[in-house]
Amino acid sequence: MSFYTDSRPGIFPGQTNNAMNGLCERICIQTTKVFDACMLQAQINDYALTLTDFNPANPTTPLTFVSGNSIGTPATVTGLTITRFEDRPNFARVQANINIPVTVTYTDANNVAGTANGTITVTQDVIMYVPQPSLTPIDVVGFGSAVIASGVYNPTTGGFTINACVTVILKVVAVVDVLVPSYGYCPIPPCTPYSNEDVCPGVFEMPLYPTAVAPQSTNAR
Repeated sequence: MSFYTDSRPGIFPGQTNNAMNGLCERICIQTTKVFDACMLQAQINDYALTLTDFNPANPTTPLTFVSGNSIGTPATVTGLTITRFEDRPNFARVQANINIPVTVTYTDANNVAGTANGTITVTQDVIMYVPQPSLTPIDVVGFGSAVIASGVYNPTTGGFTINACVTVILKVVAVVDVLVPSYGYCPIPPCTPYSNEDVCPGVFEMPLYPTAVAPQSTNAR
């Protein structure tokens, strides 16, 4: 079985026709709340990409560009400046550099294929919703991806002058405690095995989740 092969719908994650059916408690969850977000998609031209971590090391120049894209490593935000507007509470000018790690594939002068790493930095200067200061810190995080469409070897820097398509997302976030209605713990059904052989009958009897009785609120009436 799984969430979607079990024959008892209604007790697993997903849509429900009756939100009140099965609600059993209010629980406090620590999560990241997103107060605002925006996305930029753009083409950048003639960007000087510096390369490091050549593999294999010390390729014979000049290099010929083959392809390049972001490598799944999270983007970082640097140079963050938040300037609030006096006449617009909770709004601010957000300036930041979003640094997107990329990997480039090339061939060297001996036709040996190789890879190298670099970083595309995109500057954002936008207006965003930024809540007032509190004990819980507000943060601005960035996400980015890039596809390098073309590149020309730059003998001065040892890298490439590239044209790339980039997507950048900025988010204003805070780690908060949220009170939400709950259907209780999510039951995890056993997987459907390829073989029906039961090799451990009666062994796995420990509960999946801890059981505790919540204290009664002193404000209960």
